[in-house]
Amino acid sequence: MPATTAPGVRLLPNAVTVLAMCSGLSGVQFMLGGNFVAAVAAIALAGVFDALDGRLARLLDATSRIGAELDSLSDCISFGVSPALILFLWSLHDLRVGWVVALVLVVSTALRLARFNTLSDDAEAPPFAGEFFVGVPSPAGALVALTPLATELLLGPGWWSAPVTVAIWTVFSAGLMISRIPTSSLKSVRVPPSAVAPALVLVALVAAAVVVVPFALYPVAILLYLAHIPYAVYRYRWLERHPEVWHVPPRQRRAVRRAHRRLGLLPPRRPLPRRVAGAAARAGRRTMNRDRVGNPGSRRLGMRGSGRRGPNRRGQDRPNPERPNQDRP
Repeated sequence: MPATTAPGVRLLPNAVTVLAMCSGLSGVQFMLGGNFVAAVAAIALAGVFDALDGRLARLLDATSRIGAELDSLSDCISFGVSPALILFLWSLHDLRVGWVVALVLVVSTALRLARFNTLSDDAEAPPFAGEFFVGVPSPAGALVALTPLATELLLGPGWWSAPVTVAIWTVFSAGLMISRIPTSSLKSVRVPPSAVAPALVLVALVAAAVVVVPFALYPVAILLYLAHIPYAVYRYRWLERHPEVWHVPPRQRRAVRRAHRRLGLLPPRRPLPRRVAGAAARAGRRTMNRDRVGNPGSRRLGMRGSGRRGPNRRGQDRPNPERPNQDRP
């Protein structure tokens, strides 16, 4: 086996990246022709190409600086410019601020890619940082932004296709991309050998569903993706609090989490802020004062009878005169 990869093979990941860029731009051309189905399918196909080019580069040992820069430019066009133009041509053009909303999506995509390139060279990141994205990645953000259009193709016009709804949803999708919410990365997903056959059957079922009812799974997949974000945040924060498992495989981490829950080993509770603690103390004192005013004889009853001791004003135990030797051993 040769020590270095053949030059022709090294071009394969970059060729897939170019296909992703061409697919994203073709979505705009389909939209101009009124083919909404092909427009959404072109963006989804660009996402598939984007998921393949990086894996091919690592598999063939064909990673390069030019490939990384080309991938970022392709993502900005395919998942920023093209979805923004598709949404503008479909619905946002009916709003006075529709073009501004489209620009927000493009700028957010560019900022998200710039931050991704910066964080990839961060030497101070924790070891588990590679298992998460900071914010929603641009392919997923583009597919989330196109959800109203896919829903209209599935169910017909409705409130989800109103220009105001589309504008709010587009801004929401842009905010997800530039946010610092941790989301799970598919790079860290490992299928155990015992689950390979069921996974292949599931892939076949999904492919058949895409062919028969292409847009039936689209909203479901987007909702499942958005629903996983709280779990990703929980897992990220749990890993931050447990550095002892940073170098442990994910399957063993799950066993550690289950053991912690079973043994009740919860993380230490953070102290309340001074402002909140002071308000709680004042509320407690007001409650005690109301109780004393409502039942003025309760203090006397609590201080006398049955030989009990009550606290004095300084919080010290007051001796009982009937038992002078009660504090002696």
